[in-house]
Amino acid sequence: MAAFICLFTETIPAGLLPQISEGLGISEALAGQLVTLYAFGSLLAAIPLTTATRGWRRRPLLLLIMVGFLVFNSVTAMSSNYTLTLAARFLAGVSGGVLWGMAAGYARRMVPDALKGRALAVAMVGSPLALALGVPAGTFLGTMVGWRTVFGIMSLLTVLLVAWISWKMPDFEGQSTEQKLPLHKVFVMKGIRPVLAVVLVWVLAHNILYTYIAPYLAQVGLARRVDLILLIFGMTSIVGLWITGMWIDRMQRRLVLISLAAFALAAMLLGIGSSQPIVIYLAVALWGLTFGGAGTLLQTAVAEAAGESVDVAQSMLVTAWNLAIGGGGLIGAILLEAIDVRSFPWVLFILLLFALLVAWSAREHGFTSKKHG
Repeated sequence: MAAFICLFTETIPAGLLPQISEGLGISEALAGQLVTLYAFGSLLAAIPLTTATRGWRRRPLLLLIMVGFLVFNSVTAMSSNYTLTLAARFLAGVSGGVLWGMAAGYARRMVPDALKGRALAVAMVGSPLALALGVPAGTFLGTMVGWRTVFGIMSLLTVLLVAWISWKMPDFEGQSTEQKLPLHKVFVMKGIRPVLAVVLVWVLAHNILYTYIAPYLAQVGLARRVDLILLIFGMTSIVGLWITGMWIDRMQRRLVLISLAAFALAAMLLGIGSSQPIVIYLAVALWGLTFGGAGTLLQTAVAEAAGESVDVAQSMLVTAWNLAIGGGGLIGAILLEAIDVRSFPWVLFILLLFALLVAWSAREHGFTSKKHG
């Protein structure tokens, strides 16, 4: 639920830009900065705040993060001042950055070693659900009853979640001073850098296409099918996460390699089959299937490479992930202006081959084939 609230909070303004721009009396381009400021908050906060709070007990930290979402979403729902709204979005992003930094380690500590990967997959199921169901439902609701109501509903859900965490969640100690490795020592641990490189390239490839899916579909004659295409992507990504949760503790390395290879195949299909709608639909389904489990696979890989320093390593992953989101928007815009939207699949294909090569090479450290007991 925390993952759902976090990702929903991040992405919902994109579906409600016309209503937000009208409500705040600003242009849609300025309304779009509500997404930018959130990502910027996550990017800046993930490493320093995760490092600063890794000695804190886990449940109080999670409660503080969720109270942050409650306050900043409530401010967004009630604010009529653009600057105040931007500040609330930035601080909501800070909450999100700390959540992603600590959530994986928290979830993995609740179960025995043989189930750590599956526990992470279960904990992260809120992310694809937010994209596949939450954002479309929130967008529909926003057009019916107003965008402020949508943020108000998020705050109400957060209140319920805070009560649930207080009642049911187990608590764990933070890291002791002796266990804390300095940031640079975590970064140079074997396996950390190959995983971060794959995170950056894989998520960059995804975001180049996801951010500019509407212009791409317009070019291939499917301009009126954007909602259907995104629904196909969302539903297959949930299936992808389910498959990952089933198999991650037995074949994590193979799942990473298969996912990257299949995404590269999907990119190639988008490149050569752009005149055939059925090929586009199949390629998007394959893309969703391979990306649904990406977060869980990459978080598990970085957690296993980092050992006791999991939270700091996760914060590096969050930073790389947010850089890739921003980079996808920037590189996609350059490709759109300088070349053509039809170049996207081939750029993706090259990026994914590079990611596949890095993952393949990281057999000893990073993407290992070791099995849990």
